[in-house]
Amino acid sequence: MRDPQDVKAAVRALWGRARNEPGFVRTVRSAAAATLAYVVAVRLSDEPAPLTAPLTALLVVQVTLYSTLTTGIRRVTAVVVGVLIAVGFSVLVGLTWWSLGLIILASLVIGHAVRVSEFVPEVAISAMLVLGVSRVTDTAWDRVLETVIGALVGLLFNFVFAPPVWTRTAGDALEDLARRMRRLLLRIGEELSSATPVEDARARLQEARDLDHDIADVDAALRQAEESLRFNPRVREGLLNRVVLRTGLDTLEICTVVLRVLARTFTDLAHGRAADGAREGKDLFPPEAGRAVESMLGHVADALVSFAVLVTTPVSESAQAAEERLTAELLAAARGRATVGRLLRESTRHDAEHWFLYGALLTEVDRILAELDLEHRSQRLLEELDRNAREQRERSPRLTRLRTRAAHLRRRRRRPSPAVPAPRPRPAGTGGPDAGTRPAPGERAETGRGEG
Repeated sequence: MRDPQDVKAAVRALWGRARNEPGFVRTVRSAAAATLAYVVAVRLSDEPAPLTAPLTALLVVQVTLYSTLTTGIRRVTAVVVGVLIAVGFSVLVGLTWWSLGLIILASLVIGHAVRVSEFVPEVAISAMLVLGVSRVTDTAWDRVLETVIGALVGLLFNFVFAPPVWTRTAGDALEDLARRMRRLLLRIGEELSSATPVEDARARLQEARDLDHDIADVDAALRQAEESLRFNPRVREGLLNRVVLRTGLDTLEICTVVLRVLARTFTDLAHGRAADGAREGKDLFPPEAGRAVESMLGHVADALVSFAVLVTTPVSESAQAAEERLTAELLAAARGRATVGRLLRESTRHDAEHWFLYGALLTEVDRILAELDLEHRSQRLLEELDRNAREQRERSPRLTRLRTRAAHLRRRRRRPSPAVPAPRPRPAGTGGPDAGTRPAPGERAETGRGEG
């Protein structure tokens, strides 16, 4: 028999992996919300089996709160529009073959006009179901009520049990992409220490081209993470998190394109060696230059992973450590690039045929290092934050003015009140029990006239 502790550990590990899968989370949440919607609809609706409510909740509850809200609005809009179309047709015509075709056509056209997206067929379905019964008004009201119940239950379910934030999943996908790029660079560097056949160089080029599919997968995970940050009560700085992840993916995407060009450069070098019969079977670079290029590519590969870790690290202490590692790797890569440039310039004195490919190699490494530079990243973040703030102001000017006024009022409340100046002492000789205090205006005037 297996040890119970091992079984518990296996179950705990399986649950930990399952709860991080969007499909599993959506399945459990949708089932719970649909059941709850049916219980509520049975108490509020006159229908004996109000299945429209759990169906709506099943369609409304999504992986993220933002998608749940938008889906619920579109779903309710589609049902209401379909019911209104059916009520209008029931007043004018009955249910015949030509009226059925006309109502389907009208429903689909109006569904596209009101922009209910994937729920365009729902407009026609609602219209047909309502038009096909004898009591059109009662059925129409029941269907709208059940749809509203299902949508509200789905929305409240997501508000009470807020869905998880999928930034960790997007961050893992981003780091996996950086590690695949690192492995490719290391394989290219290892092949430089021996005679590289053209077939191997072309295989590395194909791997670099396949990274485009990985970019698409990371982009899908990042879009889901961005939606999970919107309207989520667990998140305070959703815009900053979205911008950090999105700009990180943009940087890695640019580096992927440059890496593909870099692999093409090595392929051209290998092809040039193979085309020259006297040099066929020789290394792509002189021995010392080849070792320097391999070391440089290793530092560039490590810098890519350090950059991805920096982008996806939320804790300040860990981010500081990741930033230090990235700075060290960039500095080492820059030094290696300088060494490679010097060695390649010396090698062109004896072998000037491929000088343009050597220059292309150095240019591509410079581009990757420039994209990973911390100052460049800081400037990119500031530009992206300014652009999002400007778009928000243009999209919602009234809300922006309200936020500005609220922030101004908060600053005024937090501002300390001005200190009250100390009273000036009265001149010597005025005496009196109130000596040292400020006299009343009338008293000052009478004293002045008496002295005069």
